[in-house]
This record gives sequence, C-alpha cells and structure tokens, in this order.
Amino acid sequence: MSDDFGQEQAIRKLKPGKLVIASHNPGKIHEIAALLGPYGIEPISAADLDLPEPEETGTTFIANAELKAMQAADLSGLPALADDSGLSVEALGGDPGLFSARWAGESKDFGVAMQRVWTNVEAKGPEVGHDAHFVCALALAWPDGHVEAFEGRVDGVIVWPPRGDQGFGYDPMFQPNGHDISFGEMAPDKKHAMSHRADAFAKLVAAVF
Repeated sequence: MSDDFGQEQAIRKLKPGKLVIASHNPGKIHEIAALLGPYGIEPISAADLDLPEPEETGTTFIANAELKAMQAADLSGLPALADDSGLSVEALGGDPGLFSARWAGESKDFGVAMQRVWTNVEAKGPEVGHDAHFVCALALAWPDGHVEAFEGRVDGVIVWPPRGDQGFGYDPMFQPNGHDISFGEMAPDKKHAMSHRADAFAKLVAAVF
C-alpha cells in the first residue's frame, strides 16, 4: 500500500477491543475467534449485528475478503476482519477455488459440494492426480476505509470418502501433506497450528499486533 508520493505506508496496528468478524459461517467464526483469543480482541459476528452478506464479485481471494471487511467496518463503525478461503484442486484447474462456497448450493450443503468435487475429479480418469491446496485471504478494515490484507496456504491431497466430523466445509476430504489424517479428523488445536487460516493469521499477527 502506498501514499500519493509512492512511499510505503506503515501497517496500521489493531488495538484490543471489539472486532467484527465479517462472516455468517458459524464454523469459520468459531475458528477465527479461537485464533484471536490471545490478543485481547472481543469478536462479534456479522450475523449477530444483522449485517448483510455482500455479493462476492472479486476476482481474487484477497479482493473478496477486502470487500467483505470494508462493508462490515462501514456499516458497524468498528474494525472488521473478513476471510475468503477456498479449496483448489489441480485436476480441476483450480476449481472450486473462489467458488468453493457456491459449490455447496443455496443450502450450503458441503456434503453435496465434496461429492461434486470428487465426481468431477473421477471424470478425469484413473490416472489423474489428487493434489490440492487451501487458500485463505484475511482482510482487516477500519471504518475510515483503511485495509490490510494477508494470504496463507496449505498443500495436500483430496481423499474419498470424506473422513471425520471436525472442522467444516471441505475439511473431511482434505489431507494436508505430511499427515495421514484429514482436517476433518484433526483436533481443532492441531489444525489451527498449521492450516491455511493459521498461516494467514501468523502473517496478520506479526504485522498488526
């Protein structure tokens, strides 16, 4: 981020207090709140404030995270943190990617979404690889329009059938590299230590606290 003179602006620090989590996804809110716990932050969900969900029109994870955070900060008058994340499968050219939530349909049924991913991968033939990665973009916005953004990633493979009932979204079909269990089988504290969201949070924490 640069000013009118082309010089780098200092990253704005986040002070303890109330912070809107610009999400209506209970699993995501719980995970973000757990990561924020040690920093004196009082998380409030967008759902608790009855804030609308904006249309995600960005062409990158960061763009979508920024528009969600900026809207929540503007409407609430508080700093807001938004996450945009998704599963990218190499055999599908990176899909579902930005559209990961949309693959779950209006009912947000990720059982349907996971089946759709696996069906499309199988349609590629028996020789196709199962490499995949999760991406998480975090955007932290203030009511005056200032925004900071960070991105994290974790690599792994997709597995079938889905395994475990921890986590949310595509977690049961994603096995991170170096592990023999899926995110859906992993204890929350273990996942929080090495997930794409944890990677993005580590960058955010290093910058703004």
